[in-house]
Formats: sequence, structure tokens, C-alpha cells
Amino acid sequence: MAFQVTEVQKALKGANYPASGSELADLARRNGGDDALVEELAARDEEFSGPDQVMKGLKGSLTGSDQD
Repeated sequence: MAFQVTEVQKALKGANYPASGSELADLARRNGGDDALVEELAARDEEFSGPDQVMKGLKGSLTGSDQD
């Protein structure tokens, strides 16, 4: 599934980094993020240092940006 960059940004609003994939998944769920995005983040067994790293990690799943 492809995610809009703005959708990811909205779902991760208020994130404190560094954060694990499961921490970001919990935040995305609380922020009303799409279930598929929550699952994608939860499946990431890594720690993200910031939003840029999250976007790079989701690169193959993003649409509507220069990340494609």
C-alpha cells in the first residue's frame, strides 16, 4: 500500500525521537492514522532518529512526494 506523505506526517504529529517502529505505530493509531500505516510502522524493527529517517524507511510506500 502507498501512503501520502501528508498522511504520514499527520499520523506522526507530536512524535518524540528517537522512537521505535512500535512507538510510532502507537502514536499513529492515537492520531487516527490508517490501519495499514500503523501495521507498516509496527513491523519496523528499528529505531528512527527523526522524521526524515521514517520517510526514508517508508520510501517504497510513499506517494505524492519526491521520495518516489
